[in-house]
Amino acid sequence: MSPRAAWRLESLGFTQVFDYVAGKVDWLANVLPVEGNLADLPRAGDVARSDVPTCRLTEIIGDVRARVQASDHTLCVVTNDEGVVLGRLGARALRGDPKALVEEAMESGPTTTRSDDPLEAITERLQEARVGSILVTTPDGRLVGLLYRKDAEQRLGEAPG
Repeated sequence: MSPRAAWRLESLGFTQVFDYVAGKVDWLANVLPVEGNLADLPRAGDVARSDVPTCRLTEIIGDVRARVQASDHTLCVVTNDEGVVLGRLGARALRGDPKALVEEAMESGPTTTRSDDPLEAITERLQEARVGSILVTTPDGRLVGLLYRKDAEQRLGEAPG
């Protein structure tokens, strides 16, 4: 249906028409602009903090610790050069041996959620698990940011009900 819709839009006079083959869910998960009735529905990617510190596998804990302490966060997200999440360095790992490599101290394969996940559902999930935050990624694993439960709860409290 997508190619037909694109051709129809062209026939109606639209000059910049694209057939986004990956689909609507992928579009939303990649934090691309949306319109329509559900466009204002708060999603994980809308509230995730993109300023979370990142580091690489080969960095030294002591260097990363200083960077995290200079931020408003208590953890560092381990990514590759493409921004794909490989792990997470929590507070305990950051207090460890300052000469150790990030790769040796990180939590591999941390739990993530997609940026298009409805904020209400992910907040309930965090509350049930008694977890304070979750990493938000695109479908290909690239870091969008860190969603704090308290930020999500605050945003939901502001939403018109």
